[in-house]
Amino acid sequence: MTGGQAAGRRGSGLLPSLPRQAWVVLGGDFISAIGSGLTLPFLFIYAHRVRDLSYGTAGLVVAAIALASLAGNPLGGAAADRWTPRRALMAGLVVAAAGSAALAFAGTAIALLGAAGLLGLGVSMIWPAQDALLASLAGPAGRSAVFSVRHACLNAGLGVGALGAAALVSVTHPATFTIVYLADAATFLAFVPVLTRLRLDPPEPRQPRPVRGSRTGYRQVLRDKAFLRVWAMTALIVTVTFGQSQSSFAGYATRPGGIDARGLSLAFAANTLTVVGAQLFVLRWLAGRRRTTGVALASAAWTASWVTVILAGHLGGGAAADIAFAAAMVIFALAETLLSPTLPAIINDLAPDGAAGRYNGLGALAFTTGFLLGPISGTAALGAGQDTGLFAALALACGAAAVAALRLGRHLPRAVNQIPAATTTSAPERDQIPVTA
Repeated sequence: MTGGQAAGRRGSGLLPSLPRQAWVVLGGDFISAIGSGLTLPFLFIYAHRVRDLSYGTAGLVVAAIALASLAGNPLGGAAADRWTPRRALMAGLVVAAAGSAALAFAGTAIALLGAAGLLGLGVSMIWPAQDALLASLAGPAGRSAVFSVRHACLNAGLGVGALGAAALVSVTHPATFTIVYLADAATFLAFVPVLTRLRLDPPEPRQPRPVRGSRTGYRQVLRDKAFLRVWAMTALIVTVTFGQSQSSFAGYATRPGGIDARGLSLAFAANTLTVVGAQLFVLRWLAGRRRTTGVALASAAWTASWVTVILAGHLGGGAAADIAFAAAMVIFALAETLLSPTLPAIINDLAPDGAAGRYNGLGALAFTTGFLLGPISGTAALGAGQDTGLFAALALACGAAAVAALRLGRHLPRAVNQIPAATTTSAPERDQIPVTA
């Protein structure tokens, strides 16, 4: 490693060693996450109470973001392979900014649906392109570390944005919603010139255009049996964890669980603070272990989290219930920190040259699938009065996922399934900086 490269990597103390370019991308992601935190919690309120849409129509506006992601994830992945991840990321940022700006001024149901769909399309294009870019900048030795830091930065940004929105947004002052949506658009656009000026030192020579038919397409990705196992594992885990946290958990905690909006806010705040505070410690503890071990431990922690939710729901409300539900979200956060260094890194290590975008596109689609299926299944169970039964089933499903994760390790190459023992290990130069300018 040259002196210039060494200067570009930060690895003192708890902070993992990553190339300077990766830190720049992570910083841009943190800024755009602040903008998302300003707006994400308020879209339904904005559509219903400010733009006077019915409950059903306002719900469709929120759903439009998720539905657009079904197209945006594979589109962003394909664009990353065709244009390079950096250019695909810039395109996604521009589309997302246009959607957020359109939301600021949309006054009709059609306009709100279109703007939300545009925002969802842009954000879902960003995800696989950014993952491919970070993976290529960090190299195989730094992928678990870079995805851990990315998860911490995302949570920190969302938390800062949510605090800012809580201090600014008011239904009685509709202009405040216009301000936060325009601010969200600005945070997306602010990332674009940073990427434009990102210097890859030394720049990788531009690769010749592949012969027609030689590029890896989605058909070839779907023939990768190891990847399909990882995809199914991801979709299952997200469905029974992240897909339930904002819908089923909130509904159960505030109705049968007996806590109020303040108690729920404290539980989510405890989750965010735990992720930000514990992520790097967990990354260091996982060093040298198998990634599937991390997935299994995360699933076991989620089992404990849902069992704690059941216990909290039978405390009858009050301070004891507030503390118990917050404890459940702390355990949930620890599971997140165990998962973040694992599945995204596995997906990128499985991807052959020239196909990282598509692998990340389908990997992101597994998350999107879980985010769609989770609320649908969870709210249906709650609506049928199966409160305790739902979370018992979720706990059992997480336990089954832990066993499946250990079995998954048998189908992965050892190098793909290993978290490097030292996060300060330098990746080969070609792996650190493989993206064309």
